Parts: sequence; structure tokens; C-alpha cells
Amino acid sequence: LGISGALDAGALGEAVADVVGRHESLRTVFPAVDGVPEQQILDSAEARAVWGVVDAAGWSPRELDEEAAAVVRHEFDLAAEVPFRARLFTVSATEHRLALAVHHIAGDGSSLAPLVRDLLTAYRARCAGAAPSWVPLPVQYADYALWQHRALGDEADEDSVLARQMRYWEHQLRGFEGLLELPTDRPHPVVAGHHGGQITVEWPAELQQRVQSLAREHE
Repeated sequence: LGISGALDAGALGEAVADVVGRHESLRTVFPAVDGVPEQQILDSAEARAVWGVVDAAGWSPRELDEEAAAVVRHEFDLAAEVPFRARLFTVSATEHRLALAVHHIAGDGSSLAPLVRDLLTAYRARCAGAAPSWVPLPVQYADYALWQHRALGDEADEDSVLARQMRYWEHQLRGFEGLLELPTDRPHPVVAGHHGGQITVEWPAELQQRVQSLAREHE
């Protein structure tokens, strides 16, 4: 994220800590105990290492892009590292680049909007010299996982919902070879490369705004 204008880096760092403290998923590590991964939710103070400020004055645009991309490409050690990090690259007093990385174990595309919303709320509060006045979250991800386990049961219990579902799908998919033969415009590769094409479409800003309005209206 490129940021132009005045920025209080100290307040932003405090805001990042506020968000990490608010969301347990962002400060959870997964050490293996006897070969089995377990959740370990760290105290907010232990997770402060997610934040860092880098002096990028005099860097070329290419250097800045490469270093910001390195933050995003970081390979997390989930047994020891919390799955979130944030780096602020200071180019000048009025130009900054903020790079955020969230491992997929802690967030997905739908997580980005509430993450950024909470970060902005906390930043505004810290700029005013106060902690964010948000209501504590009534449910964390671990609560959802426990609810799911209670609802589905254990696969080892043959009478559980999960065991019945597994038996159903094993029966339905018995004999399926794993490849659905659909007509294609070129041979199917032995190993999927996931390479796609790219089409550029231009349309007026007014149409874009109407599309966004329609999407919001229908959720």
C-alpha cells in the first residue's frame, strides 16, 4: 500500500499491535507435539515482532518494490512465527510503503476488509492519543473450530455426523478416477501449470461506480 502525506509511524505501529491483540488468529503458532500440530495463542506482548520500520530514503523504485515483495513472499515458520507481519518503508516524510503479509492459515481474501478496517480504526485512535474503543470480539476463530468439532463430531466415532458424511462421499466417489473429461481447446497437460491468459477491458468510471453500487445493493 502506497501512502502519500503525513503519517505517524509510531501510531501506526501501535495500531498494528492493537489489531494483533484483537485477533487471536494473528498471534497463533502451531508447534508440533509428538508430531501433531497444536494451536498456541501467544500473549499480545509476545507478538510485537510483527512490526518493523525500514528507512528507504534514497532507494530506487525497483529496490522498494523488491523489498516490499520480499515481505509478502515471506515463508512463515508456523511452529514459531505468528502468521502476520507488517513493514513500513519510509521513503520520505510524506511518502511511505506499507507491506502486510498474512499466512493463509490465519486469513483469506474475505479477511482483508475487516483487517484494514480495524487497522484504520486503531490508527485514528492512536493518532488522537487513545486506545481504540472497539467492543471486544465475542467469538474468536478457536471458538468456531470448537463449535464445528462439537457439531460434526470425531471421524473415529462411526455414529458422528462427520463419519456419516465421509462414508456417503466415499460411496459416491467410488471408482472416480479424478479427472472430468470436458471438451477443451488444447490438450490437457500431464501436470497442471495453472497458467492463464489475460484480457484487458476498459470501461468508463461511471459504469464502474454503477457496478459497485449494484454489488453492494445485492451483497
